[in-house]
Order: sequence, then C-alpha cells, then structure tokens
Amino acid sequence: MTFWQTTRYRIDLARPQVMGIVNVTPDSFSDGGAHASTAAAIAHCRQLLDEGADVLDIGGESTRPGSHPVSVDEELARVLPVLDAALTLGCPVSVDTSKAAVMAAVLARGADIINDINALQAPGALDAVAAHSDCGVCLMHMRGTPESMQLRPQYADVVEEVAAFLRERMAALRGRGIAAERITLDPGIGFGKSVAHNLDLLRRQRELLALGRPLLVGWSRKSTLGAITGRDVDQRVTASVVAALAAVESGAAIVRVHDVAATVDALKVWRAAGLARG
Repeated sequence: MTFWQTTRYRIDLARPQVMGIVNVTPDSFSDGGAHASTAAAIAHCRQLLDEGADVLDIGGESTRPGSHPVSVDEELARVLPVLDAALTLGCPVSVDTSKAAVMAAVLARGADIINDINALQAPGALDAVAAHSDCGVCLMHMRGTPESMQLRPQYADVVEEVAAFLRERMAALRGRGIAAERITLDPGIGFGKSVAHNLDLLRRQRELLALGRPLLVGWSRKSTLGAITGRDVDQRVTASVVAALAAVESGAAIVRVHDVAATVDALKVWRAAGLARG
C-alpha cells in the first residue's frame, strides 16, 4: 500500500486523492481574481472540502504562461492568512510555491506539503524542505519558466526526458535525506509542452510509474483541453473531468483540479463500476 507522508498526515493513496486548487491571485489563467481576497479564498477552501476535496493547494503567485513573478513579501501576504485558516479545517494543506523563503515560512506555520513547479531547483529550496522532518513535497517538470515555457518547446522524447528530469530531482532529495515516502512527482502538463507533448504524457503516463513514486497530475482547464474542444477556459469542466479520470486510469494517485465536485462524482462512478485497478 502506498502512502504520502506529510507534516500532519500520512495520506493513504489506495484511493485516488483530489487536490482542490485555491488561487489567491489576481491573475491565474482560469479563475484569476475570483478568490484573491483572504475572505473569498478561505470560503473557497471550505467549499472545496464540502465538495469532497481531500487536499487543499494554496498558491499566491500565478504560473500561467507569460506570467511574471511576485516578491516574497507579496506572496506571503497573500498566502499566510489563508494557510492559517486552512490548517484548522482538518485536511492536508499544500502550498504551491517555488521560493525558498516562502517554503520556510509556510513550513514554520505548519503547512503539510510544498508543491513546487520548479522541483526545488531555486537556491535554498532544497535546504528548506530538507530541514523539515516530515513535510510532503511534489516535484514537477517544467521546461523554461512561466514567462518563456510555451515558446516552441521541443523534445526528442517528452516522456523519457520528463522521466529523466524527475529521476534526477528525486535523487537530489534522497541525497539530502528526504525519505522517498515524502515525495510525489508531477509531469507538468502544460508547463513547457505542446498539445502533442501533453497528449503523449497522458498516453504513456504509466511509463512514469517506473520512477517508483506516486504521480500527481493536473489537467484542469488547461489550454490543451481548449485546443482539443475549442472551448474557452470557463467551459472546460467536462474536458477537465475526463482528463482527470483518464489520468487516474493511467495510474495517477492525485489529481489537482478546480472543479472538485464534478471530479469527485466521476471518481465515485468509476470506483462503483469496479473499474479501479488493484
């Protein structure tokens, strides 16, 4: 049986987990500004849990294509009040950040998970996580930066290159004494990949299971789904749910989503029909 060790929770991954997205930003690609105030973000946390979310993922900096970084102080001002409230709600709480100073601050407040699109490559990031005895971490693959990642991304074999990167980053963490059970891996759908690259990663996702750690996958409302369906970002719920279910069917242990209720319902039907593997 596979677990994900986090600060306060040892998460049983025998059942696929749904990670609900809480963007405390004015400019995220799909819901920018909707939960930018502290009160709105906290209310959204409660709503996602009512809809069946297993984990909350709080982010204070947009990582949409073309986005620009914000200062440490601004990111902390957005995240900390929401984190403090979320930590009282009885669920694992993740913080989506690439900054070492933000990691150190949120871990000191009790955050359960660091979810880093940069896979702890920023100066001090690995130190911040290694200094903590139990926190969970998600390492994601990204080619380039959010500002540049969608400018003609190229791979000889996207699955092999993503796997090699994640293997190297996992080895770096293991070399610092971070237990394997604290680590999950994210192929980074939409982060420095074309539509074809993203579909290859879904089609061949099971190859990434050979890395030996659970996969956390985020397809929710991504532009690839818009390219396939022709729908705007606020009309991609159905496509997002189908993509999440396909990812779970291909071995994902955690799906990161905006539309929690619809995803939870789909997974209930999938399990009730006896389609769950193992």
